[in-house]
Amino acid sequence: MIHSVILLQTGVGGTGTLNFLLLGGMILVFWLFMIRPQAKKAKLAKQFQENMQKGDKIVTIAGIHGTVNKINEDGTLMLETSPGSYMKIEKSSISIDWTNNLKKAAGALEKK
Repeated sequence: MIHSVILLQTGVGGTGTLNFLLLGGMILVFWLFMIRPQAKKAKLAKQFQENMQKGDKIVTIAGIHGTVNKINEDGTLMLETSPGSYMKIEKSSISIDWTNNLKKAAGALEKK
């Protein structure tokens, strides 16, 4: 009976190590597929906002199309939605994905 208790305790220690390795593996997979891509996307968004210039055509998250008229120092910009009509918006409200799709569509039309 004493021998069986010792064997059970040895088996539990091996299971704890296995559980620890599985938990570590799950954290690694979570980081690779969730956190890392989000960090890359945030870095690209910041770079996109810093490289924006007057005259760039953009689309906001709300779907408003316009042209950058002026970039302000307070993190905002003046967006010309139609000739003579301006809106003051936050740089963070610009949709990078939609703006890139707009540029691709304009490039495809120019090639035709």
